[in-house]
Amino acid sequence: MLQFEELKLRLLENEKPLEELAAALGLEEMAKEVATLEEQTAAEDFWGDLANSQKVLQKISQLKGKIKAYEDLKTAFDDALVMIELSDEEGDLDLLEDCTASVESVEKELEKQTLSTLLSGEYDNSNAILTFHAGAGGTEAQDWCQMLFRMYGQWATKRGFKFTTVDFLDGDEAGLKSAVVMIEGENAYGYLKSEMGVHRLVRVSPFDSSGRRHTSFASLEVMPEIDDSVEVEIKPEDIKMEVYRASGAGGQKVNKTSSAVRLIHEPTGIVVSCQVERSQHQNREVCMKMLKSKLIEIKEREHLDKIEDIKGEQKEIGWGSQIRSYVFMPYTLVKDNRTGFEVGNINAVMDGEIDGFINAYLKKQSLDALANS
Repeated sequence: MLQFEELKLRLLENEKPLEELAAALGLEEMAKEVATLEEQTAAEDFWGDLANSQKVLQKISQLKGKIKAYEDLKTAFDDALVMIELSDEEGDLDLLEDCTASVESVEKELEKQTLSTLLSGEYDNSNAILTFHAGAGGTEAQDWCQMLFRMYGQWATKRGFKFTTVDFLDGDEAGLKSAVVMIEGENAYGYLKSEMGVHRLVRVSPFDSSGRRHTSFASLEVMPEIDDSVEVEIKPEDIKMEVYRASGAGGQKVNKTSSAVRLIHEPTGIVVSCQVERSQHQNREVCMKMLKSKLIEIKEREHLDKIEDIKGEQKEIGWGSQIRSYVFMPYTLVKDNRTGFEVGNINAVMDGEIDGFINAYLKKQSLDALANS
C-alpha cells in the first residue's frame, strides 16, 4: 500500500546516517577500550587506588552505555522495517499509526546520538555548574530568574540527570536574586554550554497592577565541573573568604550558624559561594572546586595561555550579549538570536523542552567549524 511504501522509504533514508553514526562513534575502538579497561580491573592491585578504580569503572560503564544505545537503535531500526513490511503485506491501515511512531522514534534517537558526536570538547562530558543572576528590575527580574531556574531543573529531570542546589539567594518579594546548581549527567556541560548568556523575557507583569508589559533580563553562567586530576594553581593570598548564615529557597533557614562560605578571587574579582553542606570546611571545599572550574572555563573560552592571563573585568562573566528572547505577550514565541531557531509553544519551553535550541546551536557550531577548517 502507498502509505506503507512511503513510510518504508522514509525509514530507509536513515540507513546510511545510521552506518555513519557507527563510524563517528568509533564503536570498534570503544569495544577495544572496554576490553583493555576490564583487563585492568582483574589486576591484583586494582582496588589499591580507590579513586582510580572508580574512574575506570565509570569509564567502562559510560562506554558500554554508548555501545548499547547504538545497538538498541540499530535493533529499533530493524524492527520498524519488519513491522512496516508485515503491515504492508497484510494491508492493515490500522497499524499505520504504530509504524509511523516507530519510525519517528528511530529518527529522534538517531538525531540525539548523532548530536552527541559533536560534543568533542575537552570538558564536554563533564557535569555542569549553572549560576543564575537576576538582572536589573527588582521583583520582575527576580521572578524571571526563578522561572529559568525551574526550566533547567525540568530539563535535567527529563534527561534523568541529577539537579542539586548549591547556593540560593531569595528575591526581595518573589523569585530569586541568584542561585548555583550542579547538574550531573553524561555530557551535561557539552549540552548546556550553549545556554550561557543573557535571557530576555517580555510579558505582562503579574506584579504590575496596571497590567503593563515589561521586559526583564537574567543571566546564566555555565561551567564544567573540573575533577581533581586537573591542576590549577590558586594562591592562598589571592582568596578572600566570607562566611554567612545559610538559607534555603523561600526564606527557609537551613542552618543557624554561619556555615555558608563565599570566596572572592581578588585578581579577577570572581565570586563563588556555597551553603549546601553542613560545615564551613565542606562549603569551602565546594567553593574551591567551583572557583577552579570557573577559572578553567574562562581560560578555555578566551583561548588564554594560562590562568594568570584572566583579567579583572571578568567580574561580570555571563552578562554578555542577549542570546534568547521569551515573549509571552502580545504573542507567544521563544527565539534564539544566534541560530534563528524558534518555538511558539512557550509553555513547553518553560517546562524544560529546550533540546531544539541546544541541537540547533551544536549543529551551527559544527558547520562553523567546518567552514573555518
